[in-house]
Amino acid sequence: MTLSDSELVRYSRQLVIGEWSAAAQERLRSGSAMVIGAGALGCPAATYLAAAGVGRIGVVDDDEVELSNLHRQPLHLTPDIGARKADNAAVKLGFLNPEVVIEPFPARLEAANAEALLAGTDVVVDCSDSFATRYLVNDTCCALGVPLVEAGVLGLSGLVMAIRPRESACYRCAFPVEPEPGAVPSCREAGVLGAVGGIVGSFQALEAIKLLTGVGEPLLDRILQIEGASAAPMAIATRRREDCPACGDPAATPVGGVAVEEPA
Repeated sequence: MTLSDSELVRYSRQLVIGEWSAAAQERLRSGSAMVIGAGALGCPAATYLAAAGVGRIGVVDDDEVELSNLHRQPLHLTPDIGARKADNAAVKLGFLNPEVVIEPFPARLEAANAEALLAGTDVVVDCSDSFATRYLVNDTCCALGVPLVEAGVLGLSGLVMAIRPRESACYRCAFPVEPEPGAVPSCREAGVLGAVGGIVGSFQALEAIKLLTGVGEPLLDRILQIEGASAAPMAIATRRREDCPACGDPAATPVGGVAVEEPA
């Protein structure tokens, strides 16, 4: 596989990076990513995945564009209000890079369809906004052996972690207990600054690119916590739990694990 003349020009500024190579670019072109959610995290994540040249990108979201989305979801513009987010994101990403195949899935990811949606992809980028969906995505990726980039954002804070199932800590290893409904405020209740979503979503794209190409060191067994108010990022170590119900050894004796608090 070789890069075309247009690809050499399109990706020229990343091809000259010392750690990058034509082989890395070809690995992106032959790779696939599934982005769950086309909102505050999914818009920047999908944008940079498409711009970088990931060959096939799926976008899963069953919501429609609302006026209140626009301050933090830059793929959606004022004339798009009322459009399906997955379809609208696919159109915009196609304009950005027509050499990438964009597949919209205007559906809600749930237990009945999670395996069908995520099976066969090379990396999943979870940009969902609910704990139930995050745990479902994590558990499905662990069952399928699909690498995952998990993230969350609220207010001025966010976090990102990369996961290789059964090699590094998964989301359930780090956060064993799902919060009770209503225990953590929602975006509607606590708000989110759009720029913080842009930073965290961009980090998700970066981690997905690392996992796809082998370039750089992914955030495995580490959680990057980003505090936008103080501009003070912090890496928190975690580790895989052998007794984890998602990625652990079913025969292992419970050994506990390292758990960290998710930022409010």
